[in-house]
Amino acid sequence: MRIAPILAAILYCALLFSDHPLRAAEPIKVLRDVTYKKVDGQELKLDLARPDNDKVCPAIVFIHGGGWAMGERSKWFNQIQEAARQGYVAVTISYRLMKFDPEKKETADAEPHFPAQVHDVKEAVRWLRVNEDKYHIDPDYIGAMGDSAGGHLSLLLGLAGPEAELEGETEYPEVSSRVQAVVNYYGPTEMQNCFETSSVAWLMRLFMGGTPAEQPENYKSSSPLTHVSADDPPVLTFQGGRDRLVPVKQARMLDEKLKAAEVSHTLVVFPEQGHGFDQEHKKISAKQTVEFFEKHLKAPSQAN
Repeated sequence: MRIAPILAAILYCALLFSDHPLRAAEPIKVLRDVTYKKVDGQELKLDLARPDNDKVCPAIVFIHGGGWAMGERSKWFNQIQEAARQGYVAVTISYRLMKFDPEKKETADAEPHFPAQVHDVKEAVRWLRVNEDKYHIDPDYIGAMGDSAGGHLSLLLGLAGPEAELEGETEYPEVSSRVQAVVNYYGPTEMQNCFETSSVAWLMRLFMGGTPAEQPENYKSSSPLTHVSADDPPVLTFQGGRDRLVPVKQARMLDEKLKAAEVSHTLVVFPEQGHGFDQEHKKISAKQTVEFFEKHLKAPSQAN
């Protein structure tokens, strides 16, 4: 979640799908710069890749990290193409990023902060469902995955219900924004605890619009743990044991809460890894990610 110096470290999983294909690759179609939402004078765009046929496929939403303030959807562009070759409709999305004065990061205010980013990723999921016929998407099998801030947003797509403060204004109020499977790479799960223990508490303050004492409801509603319930989809979490930005306790708290609710959760902790993994652990996590989505997003009719 740290800004520029850490971005290279959080661009994990370049090997995702491409290193672990589970079937013969299919020809694909790619669409770039597709607008899925207009807000605050911006056009929020996505890139989409899908098999070049009329078969109905599950979908995966890729969400970049960068502390809710940096990062680009292009970081996942290769991965969505490979996912499409493996039978998914895959999108990598832009969302509104915070703007603030980095010279005054300890005291600055940032706009737009929470919940704008949550509103955006939820609208992207609705957009996929609204366009299911156009892009041959199975609306009952949509997954999300992301790293760091993107992992946090992916968790909210899976765990948060239709709470008004998280849904935001939408063109499609009758369309669900929830997903059916989540892969979370070291995303924060309990925001007050993360503020108190992370090395980037200043960034948490910017995203929340204040400290926990100043914005208690924001910290509560933005925490994936707040929204855990028995009907949540399966979750796969990867975490570094030496992560100082999102401490390992965040992943363990999520694991305890999900298992107490009898929600399927697999937690993989790499004890010597930090906020981002080396090549060996990228390969391990990539393989498990592909297998997880194959298990949870493929209907019997879509199986090999």
